[in-house]
Amino acid sequence: MRKWLPLAAICACTFMLLIDVTIVNVALPALARNLQTSFSSLQWVVDSYALVLAALVLASGSLADRIGHRRTFIAGLVVFGAASLACGFASGTGVLIAARAVQGVGGAAMFSTTFPLLNGSYQGRDRGTAYGIWGAVAGASAAVGPVLGGLLTETLSWRWIFFVNPPVAIAVVALCWKLADTHSGTRRVDVPGTAVLTAVAGSFTYGLIRAGEAGWGVPSTWGFLAAGAVLAVAFAGIESRAREPLLDLRLLASRTFSGMMLAGLALNFAAFAYLTYTSIWLQSVLRMTPIQAGLVAVPLSLTAFVVAGMSGRALHNASPGRVVGVGLVLIGFGGLAGTFLRGSWPWLVPGFVVVGVGVGLVSPMLGAATMAAVPRERAGMAGGAVNMMRQLGYAFGVAILGTVFEARAQTSFASRGLPRSLGQSLAGGQAVRFPGLRSAFEAASLSGLRGAFLVAGLAGLVSGLVVLVVVRSRPASPASLESAPREARPAIREAEPTIPEAEPAIREAEPADWQATADRG
Repeated sequence: MRKWLPLAAICACTFMLLIDVTIVNVALPALARNLQTSFSSLQWVVDSYALVLAALVLASGSLADRIGHRRTFIAGLVVFGAASLACGFASGTGVLIAARAVQGVGGAAMFSTTFPLLNGSYQGRDRGTAYGIWGAVAGASAAVGPVLGGLLTETLSWRWIFFVNPPVAIAVVALCWKLADTHSGTRRVDVPGTAVLTAVAGSFTYGLIRAGEAGWGVPSTWGFLAAGAVLAVAFAGIESRAREPLLDLRLLASRTFSGMMLAGLALNFAAFAYLTYTSIWLQSVLRMTPIQAGLVAVPLSLTAFVVAGMSGRALHNASPGRVVGVGLVLIGFGGLAGTFLRGSWPWLVPGFVVVGVGVGLVSPMLGAATMAAVPRERAGMAGGAVNMMRQLGYAFGVAILGTVFEARAQTSFASRGLPRSLGQSLAGGQAVRFPGLRSAFEAASLSGLRGAFLVAGLAGLVSGLVVLVVVRSRPASPASLESAPREARPAIREAEPTIPEAEPAIREAEPADWQATADRG
């Protein structure tokens, strides 16, 4: 059992990190009442954490490659635990948003080292088992968050959703002695690239939130979106000329790597971003308690946990493109099932179950396929990149689906001759303030949720089909390559050019030629 202690530490950390992305969802109505906050502030409470985590996870991966993955992991734990205390003691929305951003700093350090630590701790079938268990935890934790958040909010207060983190962080630090302090080079942190990437993510997210708050016709909305596009081009230019880039753009030539980046973005966008708005509907419109609202997500959580735990070992040698593509398509269909939502929560269950199956398929394979698609010295970069895309997907999803939700709600209110501004009150969890308009709020919330489910479902479906087309790698068979003599490996590579887990061994033997292999798939 001692060999699984590193996995226990990594899974506990992952659980804490991902729960903190969604645990806030169920506490939003209570938080809005307690801090007297606006809808846009609510979005930033959710997005500030996800955005900073996404923006810094690549830089953290570079730092970890330089100073050691375990060292970076432990430092992140300390920062995360301290920031969680600050969140719990926050006296206002601004302090809470700032503390959530600092949480993202610590989260980035931990998240970027997850895959390299797993790879360094386990080999062969044990590695498949480890990724399966990790995927089960990752798939379930985002949906467990609302349940735990509801329990803490209702029995104690919303502040306890943050106070529970420091004890977990201390326990994980105690397990870290079993982790090998691996590092794969002496790369420098790309400060210009990190700064520009942070600006890109912030500009796009603020522009999308601004669109929901003030409308698409406001110049500032398009100004921030245009700035994001310009900064994205600038980021590509900086990285292409950097001696030690934050993201080696040559990796994108690998169809497997590019496909997994798209899958990471789509996963959190299509599977989890709408939970913010279902929670608001369940509590402020259907008058459910926080615990009851959190329990509605259990079918998604439980299904994801079971499927990921089973698929990690069973699909260890399966084609990553097929598994991830099919999983995203299922997530898409589950989201589209939400467009049939009526006025009670059981209508959510069938779609949540289908989404859970998709999440359980995608989560374990996503990390393993990404790590196999890059050379070993790029392990921290690859782990950071896929986790960056996942968090960007969530941050963008909350902003985009919030815009859709509010716009559809405003249209519904306007059709009844009511002020469109009631859409912001609904999105901010303030429906209880208008008891005489309950039927109007019910209709508006259903219209908004159906729109959000439609956009999320289409995103999952389209991205899944793209992955199925783009990623055509065959099942991995690392044993045949690793047992072969060095002089035989080029012939094996020629015969099996798209085997993802064979590529790291090839690159280790012939580092100069890895890009040619990536170019072929």
